[in-house]
Amino acid sequence: MSETTTVLRPRDWDSHPKLIDSGYKSTALRGPKQLLVPVKQNLANLRSPVYGHGIIGELDGDLTRNAVRNGEPLGERMIVTGRVLDEGGRPVPNTLVELWQANACGRYVHKVDQHDAPLDANFLGAGRALTDAQGRYKFLTIKPGAYPWRNHHNAWRPQHLHFSVFGQYFATRLVTQMYFPGDPLLAYDPIFQATPAHARDRLIARFSMDVTEPEYALGYEFDIVLRGADQTPMEF
Repeated sequence: MSETTTVLRPRDWDSHPKLIDSGYKSTALRGPKQLLVPVKQNLANLRSPVYGHGIIGELDGDLTRNAVRNGEPLGERMIVTGRVLDEGGRPVPNTLVELWQANACGRYVHKVDQHDAPLDANFLGAGRALTDAQGRYKFLTIKPGAYPWRNHHNAWRPQHLHFSVFGQYFATRLVTQMYFPGDPLLAYDPIFQATPAHARDRLIARFSMDVTEPEYALGYEFDIVLRGADQTPMEF
Protein backbone atom coordinates (compact mmCIF):
# COMPACT_ATOMS: atom_id res chain seq x y z
CA MET A 1 0.00 0.00 0.00
CA SER A 2 1.48 3.36 -0.95
CA GLU A 3 2.18 6.23 1.39
CA THR A 4 -0.71 8.30 0.01
CA THR A 5 -3.34 5.52 0.11
CA THR A 6 -2.63 4.22 3.61
CA VAL A 7 -5.75 4.63 5.74
CA LEU A 8 -5.24 4.97 9.50
CA ARG A 9 -8.09 4.36 11.89
CA PRO A 10 -9.34 7.42 13.81
CA ARG A 11 -7.89 8.02 17.23
CA ASP A 12 -10.01 6.94 20.18
CA TRP A 13 -10.39 10.42 21.64
CA ASP A 14 -12.45 9.05 24.56
CA SER A 15 -9.23 7.49 25.90
CA HIS A 16 -7.31 10.77 25.99
CA PRO A 17 -7.42 13.67 28.43
CA LYS A 18 -9.37 16.78 27.46
CA LEU A 19 -7.30 19.57 25.95
CA ILE A 20 -8.47 21.87 28.76
CA ASP A 21 -9.00 20.38 32.20
CA SER A 22 -10.03 22.36 35.28
CA GLY A 23 -7.79 20.32 37.56
CA TYR A 24 -4.66 20.94 35.49
CA LYS A 25 -4.39 24.73 35.68
CA SER A 26 -1.91 25.42 32.88
CA THR A 27 -4.20 23.82 30.28
CA ALA A 28 -6.49 26.86 30.62
CA LEU A 29 -3.62 28.98 29.28
CA ARG A 30 -2.24 26.69 26.58
CA GLY A 31 -5.18 24.54 25.54
CA PRO A 32 -6.82 25.51 22.22
CA LYS A 33 -10.13 27.36 22.53
CA GLN A 34 -10.94 27.37 18.81
CA LEU A 35 -11.98 24.41 16.69
CA LEU A 36 -9.01 22.35 15.58
CA VAL A 37 -7.98 22.56 11.95
CA PRO A 38 -8.12 19.08 10.38
CA VAL A 39 -5.04 17.90 8.51
CA LYS A 40 -5.64 16.68 4.99
CA GLN A 41 -5.72 12.88 4.81
CA ASN A 42 -2.83 12.67 2.35
CA LEU A 43 -0.65 14.76 4.70
CA ALA A 44 -1.56 12.77 7.82
CA ASN A 45 -0.63 9.53 6.10
CA LEU A 46 2.78 10.64 4.90
CA ARG A 47 5.64 8.59 6.19
CA SER A 48 7.43 10.01 9.21
CA PRO A 49 11.20 10.65 9.11
CA VAL A 50 13.29 7.50 8.89
CA TYR A 51 15.91 7.17 11.61
CA GLY A 52 18.81 4.85 10.92
CA HIS A 53 20.88 2.95 13.47
CA GLY A 54 23.87 5.10 12.54
CA ILE A 55 22.52 8.16 14.35
CA ILE A 56 21.89 6.30 17.61
CA GLY A 57 25.00 6.27 19.76
CA GLU A 58 26.15 3.25 21.75
CA LEU A 59 25.17 4.85 25.06
CA ASP A 60 22.06 6.75 23.97
CA GLY A 61 19.76 4.19 25.59
CA ASP A 62 21.84 3.89 28.77
CA LEU A 63 21.07 6.90 30.97
CA THR A 64 23.32 5.52 33.69
CA ARG A 65 26.36 6.09 31.45
CA ASN A 66 25.53 8.63 28.72
CA ALA A 67 26.30 11.67 30.92
CA VAL A 68 28.89 10.31 33.33
CA ARG A 69 31.60 12.79 34.37
CA ASN A 70 33.21 11.46 37.51
CA GLY A 71 31.14 8.54 38.78
CA GLU A 72 27.87 6.65 38.54
CA PRO A 73 24.55 8.52 38.89
CA LEU A 74 22.82 8.21 42.24
CA GLY A 75 19.58 6.33 42.69
CA GLU A 76 17.87 3.02 42.01
CA ARG A 77 18.85 1.50 38.67
CA MET A 78 16.02 0.17 36.52
CA ILE A 79 15.45 -1.33 33.10
CA VAL A 80 12.46 -0.15 31.06
CA THR A 81 11.51 -2.14 28.00
CA GLY A 82 8.44 -2.79 25.91
CA ARG A 83 7.01 -2.89 22.43
CA VAL A 84 5.78 -0.12 20.16
CA LEU A 85 2.60 -1.36 18.46
CA ASP A 86 0.39 0.02 15.69
CA GLU A 87 -3.41 0.25 15.70
CA GLY A 88 -3.72 -3.42 14.80
CA GLY A 89 -1.39 -4.65 17.56
CA ARG A 90 1.47 -5.24 15.13
CA PRO A 91 5.05 -4.32 16.12
CA VAL A 92 6.50 -1.11 14.71
CA PRO A 93 10.18 -1.75 13.87
CA ASN A 94 13.00 0.77 13.49
CA THR A 95 11.11 3.69 15.02
CA LEU A 96 12.63 6.31 17.27
CA VAL A 97 11.73 6.27 20.98
CA GLU A 98 12.89 9.22 23.10
CA LEU A 99 12.82 9.35 26.90
CA TRP A 100 13.32 12.17 29.39
CA GLN A 101 12.87 12.31 33.16
CA ALA A 102 13.77 13.84 36.50
CA ASN A 103 16.67 12.46 38.51
CA ALA A 104 16.36 10.35 41.66
CA CYS A 105 15.69 13.49 43.71
CA GLY A 106 12.91 14.68 41.44
CA ARG A 107 14.76 17.40 39.54
CA TYR A 108 15.21 17.93 35.79
CA VAL A 109 18.37 19.24 34.14
CA HIS A 110 16.59 22.37 32.94
CA LYS A 111 17.02 26.01 33.83
CA VAL A 112 13.30 26.43 34.47
CA ASP A 113 13.28 23.69 37.12
CA GLN A 114 13.83 25.46 40.44
CA HIS A 115 12.84 22.56 42.71
CA ASP A 116 14.92 22.68 45.89
CA ALA A 117 16.58 19.32 45.23
CA PRO A 118 20.13 18.49 44.13
CA LEU A 119 21.18 17.93 40.55
CA ASP A 120 23.28 14.89 39.72
CA ALA A 121 26.43 15.76 37.78
CA ASN A 122 26.45 12.28 36.26
CA PHE A 123 22.83 12.14 35.12
CA LEU A 124 21.30 14.03 32.20
CA GLY A 125 17.88 12.39 32.26
CA ALA A 126 17.50 11.97 28.52
CA GLY A 127 17.99 9.08 26.10
CA ARG A 128 16.81 7.57 22.84
CA ALA A 129 16.60 4.18 21.18
CA LEU A 130 15.36 2.52 18.00
CA THR A 131 12.93 -0.38 18.17
CA ASP A 132 14.16 -3.71 16.83
CA ALA A 133 12.46 -5.94 14.25
CA GLN A 134 9.89 -7.00 16.87
CA GLY A 135 9.13 -3.38 17.82
CA ARG A 136 10.95 -3.67 21.15
CA TYR A 137 12.90 -0.86 22.81
CA LYS A 138 15.05 -0.88 25.94
CA PHE A 139 16.46 1.74 28.32
CA LEU A 140 18.68 1.46 31.37
CA THR A 141 18.12 4.40 33.70
CA ILE A 142 17.54 5.63 37.26
CA LYS A 143 14.12 5.61 38.87
CA PRO A 144 12.93 9.24 39.04
CA GLY A 145 11.80 10.95 42.21
CA ALA A 146 8.50 12.71 42.86
CA TYR A 147 8.55 16.50 42.83
CA PRO A 148 6.32 19.47 43.74
CA TRP A 149 4.73 21.39 40.86
CA ARG A 150 2.58 24.19 42.34
CA ASN A 151 -0.60 23.31 40.49
CA HIS A 152 -2.50 23.43 43.77
CA HIS A 153 -1.77 23.28 47.50
CA ASN A 154 0.73 20.52 48.36
CA ALA A 155 0.82 19.28 44.75
CA TRP A 156 3.33 16.54 43.90
CA ARG A 157 3.85 14.75 40.60
CA PRO A 158 4.08 10.96 40.85
CA GLN A 159 7.28 9.28 39.70
CA HIS A 160 7.10 9.12 35.92
CA LEU A 161 8.97 8.96 32.61
CA HIS A 162 8.18 10.95 29.48
CA PHE A 163 8.13 9.14 26.13
CA SER A 164 8.07 10.50 22.61
CA VAL A 165 7.45 8.05 19.76
CA PHE A 166 7.36 8.89 16.05
CA GLY A 167 5.88 5.74 14.56
CA GLN A 168 5.72 5.21 10.81
CA TYR A 169 3.46 8.14 9.92
CA PHE A 170 3.12 11.74 11.01
CA ALA A 171 -0.39 10.89 12.25
CA THR A 172 0.99 8.25 14.65
CA ARG A 173 3.18 10.73 16.55
CA LEU A 174 2.67 10.21 20.29
CA VAL A 175 3.96 11.87 23.46
CA THR A 176 2.96 10.20 26.71
CA GLN A 177 3.97 9.49 30.31
CA MET A 178 4.71 6.23 32.09
CA TYR A 179 3.88 5.75 35.77
CA PHE A 180 4.80 3.07 38.30
CA PRO A 181 2.49 0.50 39.91
CA GLY A 182 1.33 1.20 43.44
CA ASP A 183 2.35 4.87 43.52
CA PRO A 184 0.10 6.57 46.14
CA LEU A 185 0.43 9.94 44.39
CA LEU A 186 -1.53 8.73 41.35
CA ALA A 187 -4.78 9.27 43.24
CA TYR A 188 -3.89 12.95 43.78
CA ASP A 189 -2.37 13.82 40.41
CA PRO A 190 -4.63 15.91 38.12
CA ILE A 191 -2.66 14.93 35.01
CA PHE A 192 -3.07 11.19 35.59
CA GLN A 193 -6.64 11.61 36.82
CA ALA A 194 -7.54 13.68 33.74
CA THR A 195 -7.09 10.54 31.64
CA PRO A 196 -10.44 8.73 31.41
CA ALA A 197 -10.63 6.02 34.06
CA HIS A 198 -10.93 3.11 31.61
CA ALA A 199 -7.60 4.06 29.96
CA ARG A 200 -5.44 4.91 33.00
CA ASP A 201 -3.97 1.42 33.36
CA ARG A 202 -2.37 1.88 29.92
CA LEU A 203 -0.11 4.51 31.49
CA ILE A 204 1.17 2.26 34.30
CA ALA A 205 4.20 0.04 33.72
CA ARG A 206 4.26 -3.60 34.79
CA PHE A 207 6.96 -4.80 37.15
CA SER A 208 8.75 -7.78 35.60
CA MET A 209 10.99 -10.23 37.40
CA ASP A 210 11.99 -11.61 34.00
CA VAL A 211 13.35 -8.19 32.96
CA THR A 212 14.97 -7.61 36.36
CA GLU A 213 18.69 -8.35 36.40
CA PRO A 214 20.03 -10.07 39.55
CA GLU A 215 21.91 -7.78 41.93
CA TYR A 216 21.80 -4.93 39.40
CA ALA A 217 18.47 -3.39 38.32
CA LEU A 218 14.71 -3.84 38.66
CA GLY A 219 12.78 -4.35 35.44
CA TYR A 220 9.56 -2.78 34.11
CA GLU A 221 7.61 -3.37 30.92
CA PHE A 222 5.67 -0.62 29.16
CA ASP A 223 4.07 -1.19 25.77
CA ILE A 224 3.15 1.85 23.68
CA VAL A 225 0.22 1.61 21.26
CA LEU A 226 0.24 4.44 18.72
CA ARG A 227 -3.38 4.45 17.55
CA GLY A 228 -6.61 2.46 17.67
CA ALA A 229 -8.97 1.30 20.41
CA ASP A 230 -6.12 0.42 22.80
CA GLN A 231 -3.99 3.50 22.13
CA THR A 232 -1.72 4.75 24.88
CA PRO A 233 -3.21 8.04 26.13
CA MET A 234 -1.38 11.24 25.21
CA GLU A 235 0.04 13.60 27.77
CA PHE A 236 -1.14 17.22 27.84
